[in-house]
Amino acid sequence: MVKYEVTVSTGNLVGATTFNNIFIKLVGTDGESERKWLKSIKGAASFIMGTVSSFTVSCPLSIGQLVLIELDKQPLPLFPEDSWFSAKVVVKSPEGFTYNFPIYRWITDGEVHRFREGTALTVFVDNHHLGRYSRQQELKQREHDYRWDVYVEGIPHCIKAETPLSLPCEVRFSFTKTTEFLYTASTGLTELQLKGLANSKKNWTNIEDLRRVFCFKQTDISDYVQEHWKDDDFFGYQFLNGTNPLLIRRCATLPNNFPVTDNMVFLHSQCNLADEMKKGNIFLCDFKRLDGVTANTINGKKQYLMAPLVLFHKTPDDKLMPIAIQLKQTPAVDNPIFFPTDSEYDWLMAKIFVRSADFSEHQLNVHLLRTHLLAEVFAVSLLRNVPMVHPLYKLLIPHTRYTLQINHLARLLLISKTGVFTQFAASGGEGMMTILKRSLSSVTYSSLCIPEDIAERGLEAVPNFYYRDDGLKLWDIIHRFVQGVLSYYYKSDAEVQQDSELQKWILDIYEHGFLSQASTGIPQKFTTVVELVKFVTMVIFTGSAQHSAVNTGQYDYGGWMPNTPISLQLPPPTTKGTTSEATMLQTFPDVGTTVQGMATMWLLSKQSSDFVPLGHYSEDHFNETIPCNLIKDFQGELEVLSVAIKVRNKSLEVPYTYLDPSVVENSVAI
Repeated sequence: MVKYEVTVSTGNLVGATTFNNIFIKLVGTDGESERKWLKSIKGAASFIMGTVSSFTVSCPLSIGQLVLIELDKQPLPLFPEDSWFSAKVVVKSPEGFTYNFPIYRWITDGEVHRFREGTALTVFVDNHHLGRYSRQQELKQREHDYRWDVYVEGIPHCIKAETPLSLPCEVRFSFTKTTEFLYTASTGLTELQLKGLANSKKNWTNIEDLRRVFCFKQTDISDYVQEHWKDDDFFGYQFLNGTNPLLIRRCATLPNNFPVTDNMVFLHSQCNLADEMKKGNIFLCDFKRLDGVTANTINGKKQYLMAPLVLFHKTPDDKLMPIAIQLKQTPAVDNPIFFPTDSEYDWLMAKIFVRSADFSEHQLNVHLLRTHLLAEVFAVSLLRNVPMVHPLYKLLIPHTRYTLQINHLARLLLISKTGVFTQFAASGGEGMMTILKRSLSSVTYSSLCIPEDIAERGLEAVPNFYYRDDGLKLWDIIHRFVQGVLSYYYKSDAEVQQDSELQKWILDIYEHGFLSQASTGIPQKFTTVVELVKFVTMVIFTGSAQHSAVNTGQYDYGGWMPNTPISLQLPPPTTKGTTSEATMLQTFPDVGTTVQGMATMWLLSKQSSDFVPLGHYSEDHFNETIPCNLIKDFQGELEVLSVAIKVRNKSLEVPYTYLDPSVVENSVAI
């Protein structure tokens, strides 16, 4: 008889414990063991949360190199079936070889579950018939578990699930995450001391009332926003380093529908637009995606959503200053162009309408579509088409954590017919889907890759653009890591081309994420290692860094409502000289709408205690030395960047922290 030493680790998660009987079968190249009941002197405590237990499996002869293991769980008589989270199994063979089997899965039923040895294998090198069979069976089951659904025609497809509990166990929130999320969601108004105001339909009558409400929950940046929200230089700064750094671009030619002239913006100045444009000092934000969108009705009252054009000038002291605002796309007598030289409230109201438009552009295009919905597509396609033993699965699975459930909750609580966004945002309801569809049709592959996006928008030399500076460094670090890992497994372009699982992954993304729109530039297949590395870099960057950049600062910049109104109750002025503080207060969203917006942004900005920062992998999916060393190098580079960002931020009036790797989560998890 030969003996195999089997060590089983139960995950350190709430609910991971099982008191059911656990059985194992070892399958090798030369045979297999009997199905063995795993018993030890620990008895029922062998599979308690966080426990590592050892067992012996005997075979008449060596079964050769281990290919896979089979695990199943059976309840004791009169005992209920429970769930077990198995972390990993390690088997030491009589020949002295150690085989690692990464699992990290919930086993909830009495079925047999097969797990491959941890060495990553692409389909073209997985030659053992049992290995190939288990691969096929796994994907067959995953296609059943992870089905595509169409939430609304014209936007990316999503996972089919009726409730969060109908999602597969492996992608659900942990107990900790569930508890914290539900607590914050249900007590958000209370945490902000706003509960008594949530249903108020009254208008704000003075700015001091707003300050008293706001003072219950403040951050360093939200305090700064309250103090400086009227300042032109801060207004410009937010388009570089606020929650939406994706709209602004260098302006080389004025749009035909924005008839700004020199004497409008450079009165008594030596400057002129043509020269300043040639020097690269003129910038534009064009909210044309919002043009003609039907605004919401809130509490029976029609709301207003503009599609502004905003012109900026980079001054000699490196400030980005707004110099002209047109609130509607079509020039007209009743659509004046506003300037800093106008009366205080004419100019301020124009900026307020821009900030409100930016809220809708940010939330629906930049945040929801370009991070949440795309990350879900990347994840569902991975889980449907790529088995656990594949190197791509091992590389990307940590970057899918909680994404499917947070998106399901967003569809349930935010953008459904009764969702907070639908009820309280100017772009909620019919307008929301119009904007999402327009946004998807305008997404390009290059715009999802920050080096190309910055170049296309002509922003390489803009000063004080910390999103660009930190984002490009993060992209490069992620790219080096991805290149190292994938180049280890794909030695030639031909190997990429013949990997059928890889090709199904990208085709599913093209069809279900980008609705087969060739104009997006999204590849339908991979032909080179270089193409593959770039795309996977984009996938990781989108779900980690990009999401952090557009999500984490929501309360910082939106908690003080006048800086980011989620809706506006009056139309913009059609003639100058008709606005006042009273007009502004009447235009702001009512009290209830304001506090609902504050509570939602508080929830979406709040980090959970089981947050996992970028590059930290609590699950050991890779076994091989080179990928494991690459992970260590990746973590080291991220730490160096984190330190550099912290040092830089000490000298900034408004620190830019959202792309500090220590606060960037591995995945879209909130």
